[in-house]
Amino acid sequence: MAAVAYGRLRKHLGLEPKPIRVYDPIQQLAIVDEDVLQRFGVDTIELGRAFALDNQYWADWTLPDGTACQMPVWALPERVNGEWVLKSHTGRVLARMPEGCLYFEQTYYAFEEQDNLDKIRENLAESMWTAVASPPGPITQGPNGPRILAEGARLLRQQTDRAVIGLFGGNLLELGQFLYRNDNFLMLLAGDPKRAHDFLDRAVEMHLSNLERFLGAVGPYLDVIVFGDDLGMQKGPQISPAMYREFFKPRHKVMWQRAKQLAKVKVMLHCCGGVRELLDDLIDAGLDAINPVQITCRGMDAAELKNDFGSRLTFWGGGCDTRDILSKGTPQQVREHVQRQIEIMAPGGGFVFQQVHNIMADVPPENIVAMFDAARS
Repeated sequence: MAAVAYGRLRKHLGLEPKPIRVYDPIQQLAIVDEDVLQRFGVDTIELGRAFALDNQYWADWTLPDGTACQMPVWALPERVNGEWVLKSHTGRVLARMPEGCLYFEQTYYAFEEQDNLDKIRENLAESMWTAVASPPGPITQGPNGPRILAEGARLLRQQTDRAVIGLFGGNLLELGQFLYRNDNFLMLLAGDPKRAHDFLDRAVEMHLSNLERFLGAVGPYLDVIVFGDDLGMQKGPQISPAMYREFFKPRHKVMWQRAKQLAKVKVMLHCCGGVRELLDDLIDAGLDAINPVQITCRGMDAAELKNDFGSRLTFWGGGCDTRDILSKGTPQQVREHVQRQIEIMAPGGGFVFQQVHNIMADVPPENIVAMFDAARS
């Protein structure tokens, strides 16, 4: 949930004022406090909630609407030439947020002009999506990292009966886009497949090493591990099914199978856009659940998805359209829409209610309440 919307929601609910902590500076998403989780009967909790709990990890900042908040000290935006920027540890500007904007956009792509496959990991420290860490943040990156991860996960598991979700990443298509830029990486896939395969092989090697470290520490305490790869657009997949099968399916299969070998987890993929044409292959590669189920995209009709894939795949999302209904509808329209989506998606199981992607800054608090209360009822 956007921190701007979260501040308004807390006031609307009449809850005790608390500092709004922004765990994701890029998208400016808020940590949802326990009183709000309880108010709406939330069943899940993300592993990052176990870390960066002390005030020393947070610094005061101000959201674009003037609301006071706190940002992670290791990712505090700086003011440069009349706009906000995010910098890497070397001081390079990675992202910018001009006046009037509500999120940061990437400005530096390490492989835009010349790649170096021997230095993928080093260059990820100079890329917006991988350098600007959410909690637990840098404290888990040193030699004591696995111990810190394990202890935090163990304590969280002891404190809650909610399903614990671990955000891992393991991006492949997106990783290329983070480093090469979208257009350049798509051209690499089409024009120099050997180089693309070499890059992706190095990426998988790195991801598997990270996966061993991550699940070796937190695996006993997780229920769901989340990988990421936005494969879709409004009008369908970014790549053809044939290209998915050549470049990405075998590598997804290796990573997802390894995750299940290391821990008793379900594998979820955060994958935006219209991806209907890829779902059979994603399921065959070992996928258990997909999010956010972007129902306004071509091919993503909820009833058709449920009919064709509902016995083989859990839909984690699709419960409320955020593009039009949640942001622009009335509370009654939100309630009626949520009821219809649940009637379509819930029968037989295989559905976790969530709105499509983030609750954005312009969503009225009345609509947020209407959405979750309709789901609970």
